Amino acid sequence: MSGPCSYDRPRRIRRGAALTLFLAGVLAAGAATGTWDDAGDVAEPAARSRPAGGAVAGRATADRAARAAAQAAADGKSGAQAAAEVVSRSGDRWSTVYTHGEFEDFQAQLGGAYVGVGLWVRQQDDGAITVSRVQPGGPAARAGIAVGDRLDAVDGRPARGRPVTETVARLRGDGPQGSGAAAGTPVRLDLHGGERDWSVTLYRTRLRTRNVTVDRPAGADGPTRIKITAFAKGTGAAVRRAVRAADPRDGLLLDLRGNTGGLVTEAVATASVFLDGGLVATYDVHGSQRALYADGAGDTRIPLVVLVDGGTMSAAELLSGALQDRGRAVVVGAPTFGKGSIQMPSELPDGSVAELTVGHYRTPAGRAVDGAGITPDLIVEDHAEKRARTVLSGLGTGA
Repeated sequence: MSGPCSYDRPRRIRRGAALTLFLAGVLAAGAATGTWDDAGDVAEPAARSRPAGGAVAGRATADRAARAAAQAAADGKSGAQAAAEVVSRSGDRWSTVYTHGEFEDFQAQLGGAYVGVGLWVRQQDDGAITVSRVQPGGPAARAGIAVGDRLDAVDGRPARGRPVTETVARLRGDGPQGSGAAAGTPVRLDLHGGERDWSVTLYRTRLRTRNVTVDRPAGADGPTRIKITAFAKGTGAAVRRAVRAADPRDGLLLDLRGNTGGLVTEAVATASVFLDGGLVATYDVHGSQRALYADGAGDTRIPLVVLVDGGTMSAAELLSGALQDRGRAVVVGAPTFGKGSIQMPSELPDGSVAELTVGHYRTPAGRAVDGAGITPDLIVEDHAEKRARTVLSGLGTGA
C-alpha cells in the first residue's frame, strides 16, 4: 500500500525532496503536539477553513522559505529562523519550520522514544501555558505534576505569552543546532495548581511513548476498550493484536478522544484492522488526487463503537470518518476538531526542514474535514463512554 506518510525510510533527508506527508494533528500552530518530548499541545478552539488555492500557496511559500534560508546561510545567519519568518507571514498556522536536530527528534518521537520529562503542554487563550498530558511513570508524573497545572517558568524564564515552541525548546534543553539535552540533565519548573505555587527540578530521562492502551473487563463480560492517543509507528499493529485478543461477542470501544493525529500510514493500518479492504480516504497533493485503501485483512465481525471529542484531530478524524462512512462503526461523542489539511516536509539549504500545507483529505463519502470535523452519529457531551457502552450493547453479537 502506498500512502502519504512513511517514516520507515532512512532519517537522512534528501535535499529538496518531500519524504513524508502528514495530516499533522501533531503539528498545531507551529508546534508539535504530544509527539515531541514535552511538546506544545496547542490546538486552537476551532480550525478555520482554507482557501481553495492553499496547496498552490504552500508551494509558493516553500520556494520563498528556501530562498530566505539560502540567503541567510550565505550571510552566516540562521536559515531556519529566516524560513520561519516567511512561513509565519503566510498565515497558515499548520505550517512550521524545524532545525535539522528538531526534525530528527520529531522522527524519533514518531518512532516511540524520546528524552524528556514526560510532559505535554498547551497554550491557553490568555497566553498561559498549561499541562495537557503527563506520561505515567515519567519524571513529571513522579513529581506530582498533573493535567491542568499552569507552567509559569522553565529554568527561570517566564512561559506566559511566549510562543509555545519556545517553552518546548526550553523543556527539551535545545542546543544551538536544535538537538535536545541528554538524559540526566536537569530542568527547573515553576508551576501553579489549585491554590499553591511551587518549583521542582526534574531530570530528563529516556522514555517510550505508549500510544495504545487496552482495558479489558474485569469480569467475564463487557467490551474491550482500546485507547489511542496518537498514531506513532507501530500503532496499527498494536491495535490488531488487541483486537485478536478480544472476545468478538462483547464488542470493542475504540477511544480516539484527545488523539492529536500522527502518521497517516498508521491511521490507515488501524482502519485495516476493521475493514475488509476498500477506500479509507482520498487526498490531494498540489491538486493531484490520490487515495488510501485498507489492506483487506480486517475483522468485520466484532461490533465497534468509536469515541471522539473536540480534541480528536487529523489522522484520528481520518480514521473515525472512514469507519463511519463505511458503516463499520457507530461514532459517539462530541464533534471533532476539524484538521483535514496535509503537510509535507522538505529540507532547506541549511539543513532545516519546512513543513508546509500541500493539500486536504476527504472521507470515503467525499466529506471535507478541514474546518468542519466529523459529526458523531450520537452527539454526547457528558458521560460519553457510558452512552457508548449502551450503544455497543445494542449492536448485537459479533459471533
